[in-house]
Amino acid sequence: MALLERVAALLRANVNDLMDRAEDPEKMMKQLVLDMENQLLQVKTQVAIAIADQHLLEKKKKEHEDSAAEWHKKAELAVGKGKDDLARAAIERALGHEQMAAGFAQQIEDQATEADSLRSALRKLEQKLAETRSRCEMLIAQHRRARVVNRANEARQKLETTSSSPGMDRLKLRVIGTEAENAATNDMLREDSLEDRFEALEREDRIEQLLRDLKERQGKTA
Repeated sequence: MALLERVAALLRANVNDLMDRAEDPEKMMKQLVLDMENQLLQVKTQVAIAIADQHLLEKKKKEHEDSAAEWHKKAELAVGKGKDDLARAAIERALGHEQMAAGFAQQIEDQATEADSLRSALRKLEQKLAETRSRCEMLIAQHRRARVVNRANEARQKLETTSSSPGMDRLKLRVIGTEAENAATNDMLREDSLEDRFEALEREDRIEQLLRDLKERQGKTA
């Protein structure tokens, strides 16, 4: 499916590489998130359609199974009455419905496979979208801070070419101080804080506990 191919392309997208190559990183990141949101909506729609189609196929299969059973009963009635011709005709009808039921069974299997693929793509895209949103917010913030630092560097270079009066020296120190603060902020953003690391540990424990609870419930109901 072309839709699944587009989703796969979005899942393979490397946010860092895309941002490095983009002329306008902020615009590119916002467009990437928008593309993912649009594809997510389309996948949700296709999942709903696939499930509805599967239910329809199952309904058709049951109708033919019921018809086949009914014609078998008629064949038995005809045999009981000594009407072999009618019995043969009824059996032929029953076989036709059984063949149609078998055809719908195969379609149901194919439809279930397609629905599972769409559900899997939906889950992966939802996760990728959440990760990309968070990553985009951080990268955009870093990009904006980098521009501030660049402007500070430009200002410092200009100051170096001017006279070194006391007032100019004080301004230079302020610019250098601002630059150092920006650099420190960038360093902190590049590394996970202690709180983030503990939060990740707690999240892992929570996931493991929920998994154990799920296994226990399934074991009790087995």
